[in-house]
Amino acid sequence: MKLLTTAPPSVQFAPGTYLEAVGTLAQWNEAAGVEGMLIYTDNSLMDPWTVAQAVMERTQRFKPLVAVQPLYMSPLAAARKVSSLAFLYGRKMALNMVAGGFVKDLEQLGDATEHDARYDRLVEYTQIMQALLRGETVTFSGTYYQVANLRLSPALPPELMPDLFLSGASDACAAAAATLEATRLSYTKPPQDLEPQAPLPGAGQIGLRFGVIARKTADEAWREARNRFPEDRRGQLAHKMARGATDSIWHQEISQKAEDLHEARDGAYWLFPLRNYKTFCPYLVGSYGEVAAYVGRYRALGYTALILDVPSSEEELQHSLRAVKLGGAEVLHSASLTHS
Repeated sequence: MKLLTTAPPSVQFAPGTYLEAVGTLAQWNEAAGVEGMLIYTDNSLMDPWTVAQAVMERTQRFKPLVAVQPLYMSPLAAARKVSSLAFLYGRKMALNMVAGGFVKDLEQLGDATEHDARYDRLVEYTQIMQALLRGETVTFSGTYYQVANLRLSPALPPELMPDLFLSGASDACAAAAATLEATRLSYTKPPQDLEPQAPLPGAGQIGLRFGVIARKTADEAWREARNRFPEDRRGQLAHKMARGATDSIWHQEISQKAEDLHEARDGAYWLFPLRNYKTFCPYLVGSYGEVAAYVGRYRALGYTALILDVPSSEEELQHSLRAVKLGGAEVLHSASLTHS
């Protein structure tokens, strides 16, 4: 199970402060053996390619996982970003291909494409981009994109072809991920909800994202969790509004799960931060062993990649990595995992 982390959203920072924050976070994670960092995109956030370059400037091996929204740039522009960064840094990166987003974001961009059709469009976009990155002269006539005798410069060395991810939980997303041979990312349900379905239908290569709060004892972990994520009525209202402003299958499913669970909790699986609009993923809370057991169950279900939520501190990152490493997540090296 590959292990990555998440960049903090730029909207939480004052101008001039984000560069140091995201660079420091990347350095913490690289030193701890984490492979890379998911960098989001939407209409309210900084350009993810700019963030990716800042991260590459401040690390040696760390891999940016850049969210790519077709509405923001052409396939050639995306391919050129990848090849240019490879040319400058000699580094491999990863791409998270995004079909949709918040409805208001799509409306602002004049896009009324239906949910499933957006994945058809994403497949065409990605196929053109990948062909360009492979060095092909591309002629393509599809439903959404048409190009003729298109080539990429600078060329991308074959060994630096980016890893490919897709985000979503719908059948349309699963079909697109299978076509593109991409790892499909989603925000998962508790393992006990999924285990009766094993092997998961249409799983292919699948990844998940959650936060971790782990300590020596479950009581310590839950005290920290409730201190960090207290109840927030305004946040709960904001979450309900956001839920009504998206057609994302995973967002609807996990939001409903948060409402159904008592205290938004099922064992170590906790959705209270999401219900209070403090994050967009579940949390696993408990002792190192309890969290590791959950990670191991997801691994047994076939999940091949894990993206951790933004850690609140370097010490918190060490606590999280201790638990997920016990559960089978792949830490590239563990020289810095010395905190008890």
